[in-house]
Amino acid sequence: MSPARQPPLVTGISPNEGAPWTKVTIRGENLGTGANDLIGLSICGHNCLLTAEWMSASKIVCRVGPAKDDKGEIIVTTKSGGHGTSTVSFKLLKPERIGILDQSAVWVDELNYYDMRTDRNKGISPLSLRPANPLGIDIDKGKVPLKDLENMFPSMSGDFTSENFSATWYLIENHSSTSFEQLRAAVGNLKKQASKKNEGSLAYVKGGLSTFFEAQDALAAIHQKLESDGTEKVEGSMTQRLENVLNRASETADTLFQEVLGRKDKADSTRNALNVLQRFKFLFNLPLNIERNIQKGDYDVVINDYEKAKSLFGNTEVPVFKKVYSEVETRIEALRKLLLDKLLETPSTLHDQKRYIRYLSDLHAPGDPAWQCIVAQHKWILQLMQNCKEDYIKEQKGIHTLGGVSLELDRSSALNRISLSAPVKRGGSFQTPKDDSRHYKSPQQVRFVEKLSDVVISQLPNFWKLWISYVNGSLFSEKSGQVEKLKKNARQRQNDFKGMIEEVTRRLVQLVRGALLPSSLTEQQLRQYGGWDTKTPLSGVWLTQVIHTVRLSHEALSALEIPNDLLQVIQDLLQDLRVHCLLTTLQHTEEDVKRLAEKEDWVVDNEGITSLPAQFEQCMVQMLQSLKDGSIISRFSSFSLSVDLASPDLFGSIQEDFEQHLLIILSNCQYLERHTFLNLAEHLEKNGFTTAEKIIRVSIEALRQLDEYLFETYIEKKSDPIVGSLEPGIYAGYFDWKDCLPPTDGSLSLFKPFFNHKKHKHDSLIYLFSFTFSLSEPGVRSYLKEALVSIISVHAEVFTVSKELVSRVISKITEAVAEEMSRLMQCVSSFSKNGALQARLEICALQDAIEPYLTTESLTSFKQALEALPQLQSGADKK
Repeated sequence: MSPARQPPLVTGISPNEGAPWTKVTIRGENLGTGANDLIGLSICGHNCLLTAEWMSASKIVCRVGPAKDDKGEIIVTTKSGGHGTSTVSFKLLKPERIGILDQSAVWVDELNYYDMRTDRNKGISPLSLRPANPLGIDIDKGKVPLKDLENMFPSMSGDFTSENFSATWYLIENHSSTSFEQLRAAVGNLKKQASKKNEGSLAYVKGGLSTFFEAQDALAAIHQKLESDGTEKVEGSMTQRLENVLNRASETADTLFQEVLGRKDKADSTRNALNVLQRFKFLFNLPLNIERNIQKGDYDVVINDYEKAKSLFGNTEVPVFKKVYSEVETRIEALRKLLLDKLLETPSTLHDQKRYIRYLSDLHAPGDPAWQCIVAQHKWILQLMQNCKEDYIKEQKGIHTLGGVSLELDRSSALNRISLSAPVKRGGSFQTPKDDSRHYKSPQQVRFVEKLSDVVISQLPNFWKLWISYVNGSLFSEKSGQVEKLKKNARQRQNDFKGMIEEVTRRLVQLVRGALLPSSLTEQQLRQYGGWDTKTPLSGVWLTQVIHTVRLSHEALSALEIPNDLLQVIQDLLQDLRVHCLLTTLQHTEEDVKRLAEKEDWVVDNEGITSLPAQFEQCMVQMLQSLKDGSIISRFSSFSLSVDLASPDLFGSIQEDFEQHLLIILSNCQYLERHTFLNLAEHLEKNGFTTAEKIIRVSIEALRQLDEYLFETYIEKKSDPIVGSLEPGIYAGYFDWKDCLPPTDGSLSLFKPFFNHKKHKHDSLIYLFSFTFSLSEPGVRSYLKEALVSIISVHAEVFTVSKELVSRVISKITEAVAEEMSRLMQCVSSFSKNGALQARLEICALQDAIEPYLTTESLTSFKQALEALPQLQSGADKK
């Protein structure tokens, strides 16, 4: 695209002042690229474009018009630069009125001074009616400016020949210093001129009255003499003698020249016949000329000759002319039939159709050839669409294929003849693949939709333009005399043509539905528009290409200004295709996501995840890109990501290292929620999803359900053995809370190393190990140590996969241990003093050992366990 040009700038005008119609030369910059680029020129506010002559980009010549402003700018407007500016101005001078008898160097139009409607047929010269000085006194031009007079007398004039003549204006302008006596004398002069004007024609008649009387007397005497000679019947009268002389002269002349006159008459007859043949040779040669011109295709010549012959001999009564003209009409009737056959022949170009219709209109063909052509073109387009479908179905069944060669290569096929002969509008074919080899590999339905769109887009624009020309009457010439009648017929057939367009668009939609959406058609429609092999459904990529093709077809038809209600069926088709493409793409994506489990290698990276989340994200991004390419994103409402937890294949590949793989899956789920879904939300918003927040929320809910299920399964696997070992450990060796030894002093010293290791609380694994080693003193029994060692082993297992899962897992196991300890303490019927002290020591030791992972639930359980014990009474026991 070329850069925009600078606005026009006028820097000079020569001359810079003058009267209206003065020729001026304008100079400047960017005054246009040519005569067609100049679209505006005004001087002092008057449009001077009509007289403008573009010379170059820096020079324009024109004439100044009669502008209202006496001074103004010169503004040039061009297509390329727009509205311009001016650094100079032009001063318009008011022309002085030139009298009829005044000398002038230029021609003055006298019509401006003489009203042809006044003093009509008076026989007096207009010059005498309009004296230069009607008052007959000396003219004394005043010093009042003309502009002031115009302001004082708006819409009036000081010119006494004007219809808006103002006497006051005239006196101020021409006699401002004239005395009153002189003005009285001027009134007398005006009265004399008026009386002289009225007496002029009467004086002319009085001066020639005697001549008129003498001519009348002479004519009357001659008439009287002739009447007297003719009525007397006297032998020898002047009239009788004259008659006899003339009769004898006639008889003698006949006798002398009879033979000569006979030969002369014969020669005259022959000459007249030759003259007739020569004079009317156009008519006698016309039948042969019509045949020759028809063979050459010069139909314009034939029509012109026929119009001429019809105007000359159409109503003749001469037998010879009637016979020849009848032969001409026979030839013309044959031409009408020939032109009608050519008009209805398919395929044909819009230019030829318009040409034949105009010929038939000029020949006054019966009926309405334009409408016949429209009907024929409509039937042909429908047949093309149906043939396209049948040919591709045959090709799909292998009838028109040979060694993988496409139907496109079949030179004798109907579709190929159409593509070679029919004009392709708006950029040609809509077949997206450029490589022929790739095109052959595309599904038949995709190629069919592309070819069907080509057929419609190559034919329907000409069909629509033909109708527009039919409606506005441009198909017919004015000389046919039928323009208004045919335009009226066109207006009456608007509903019929609307039905034709509806049928074409409906046929297009039904054929596409039969190929891609057979479930949307009835059984009867499927028999007509179906027949495709749909065992292998199209993928989302091919459906996206089909949507692109149909959308381009809709845009091309909309550009023709076809009403939107006629194209609504295509919009509905696009909507259904988008939904179908969406469902297909989501289904394929779901299958791809399910197949990701087969690619899991259980190799954990530094973040505690495998490659599966990245592969899942890539799969989803590819799906979004596919939907974006098909313009389907804007039609989305929402979709969710879910996993079928009842699927037998979900855990089929993780039986060998079930617990470790559960941890890896939990780590992946955690990464999906915290990272992958956030990335997907950005992609959704970037691609125009209006419900991205809802999509992510629903997906996270489904993910959390999976995570909760897997987490509970893992906790159950790990906590059950630890919890189950507590009760047997407590009562090992027939231990009884009612009868037990008092705790040794060493048991009280177990807290000393515990306090020494409180500084390691930030590292939970070191903390647990340190505290467990501190429990080696005699006061704490082995079951508690074994439980803590089991928790440490779970901690280590989780820590190797994901540090972020440690607190969540250990806290849940801690809740189970605390709940079990509370149950066991509450089930004891009674404690001895030593038993209560021993139980309190063990519960406090366990609670302090797992302090970093205590939750509200576990604290409550420990509190309930301690409340079930008898209260300590002595200070030594409390210490």
